[in-house]
Amino acid sequence: MPIHAALLPVLVLCVILVNGWTDAPNAIATAVGSGALSFRPAVALAAVCNFAGVALACLCFPAVAATMENLVRFSSPQDTQAGLCGALLAVILWGVAAWRFGLPTSESHALLAGLSGAALALGADIQP
Repeated sequence: MPIHAALLPVLVLCVILVNGWTDAPNAIATAVGSGALSFRPAVALAAVCNFAGVALACLCFPAVAATMENLVRFSSPQDTQAGLCGALLAVILWGVAAWRFGLPTSESHALLAGLSGAALALGADIQP
């Protein structure tokens, strides 16, 4: 198994962590700050709603996943794995840097940018 294949699940989990780390505080800050919810119920509500959002989006909007799949055509499976690793690493670094400086981010937009950058770096075709 190439190193890229072993690294991909770790990078995916890190992207999920960074995404939740940056989104959850924004989602619950007003509810906790105003006193409408205490911290623990607000975190539980955010976790349930984030999971439900992902599950419903995957079930109801498969066109988004198809668009991501068809965005870039890499020349080989090795290039695909390397491109995905690079894109996921870019999402992680961008998310952490933006969090550190208090900038709002979108990890999904960062993923599209990372895939496009990987395609340019590896000489792959970006689909119009």
